[in-house]
Amino acid sequence: MTACFGIACRPGAGHGARGQSARNEACFLSVRPWRGTMSSAYRQLMSEPKVVTRRIPPAYSRGQGTDAGTVDVLLICTAGGHLVQLTSLKRAWHGYSTAWVTDDTADARSLLSDERVYYGFGPAARSGVNFFRNLRLARRLIADLKPRMIVSTGAAMCVPFVWIARTRGIKIFYVESITRIDSPSLTCRLVRPVATRVYVQWPDLAHRVRDSIYVGSVLPGR
Repeated sequence: MTACFGIACRPGAGHGARGQSARNEACFLSVRPWRGTMSSAYRQLMSEPKVVTRRIPPAYSRGQGTDAGTVDVLLICTAGGHLVQLTSLKRAWHGYSTAWVTDDTADARSLLSDERVYYGFGPAARSGVNFFRNLRLARRLIADLKPRMIVSTGAAMCVPFVWIARTRGIKIFYVESITRIDSPSLTCRLVRPVATRVYVQWPDLAHRVRDSIYVGSVLPGR
């Protein structure tokens, strides 16, 4: 077994036009033999290369100044189910500096109470005004934070961030929502052309999203 995006990946679990070579290249940053529980595999998500990081205090704002410094990973998602799915992977980036972009909601403040958080503009879906607001925020945050990679579970709020990140050569890892069983979301279709890797949580969906990787669910127990 190999660890793909911190989840146990059974032989043959990856799908897409690239075939076996895609499965061999699918693992996040490196491919290493792995044995253990699914939860322990999360820790291998960013196991190499290791970097020296420091604790960064919370910064609740919309990006007006980021004097706390740069980060290794920028985590972007809409509040609610998307946030729950992304926080379930938190062991993967343990020991790395992170910052979050999400909605300013009660559940986000509760789940991310000890994190460095920047609040985007919502609702982001089908709102041209908020798209351009988030686009401006994305340009500012990515320039200031200089993340090495972006990880997102959607939804619409992440779209301007990943396209800006692409122009900076930043790696982008997108995990499609567990609610998408046999057809991709609009966010997935917009992100996939620029994503370094796209992961899906249902095997049927892997056949419908080109070059996507199926490695199971991010939620424990499913």
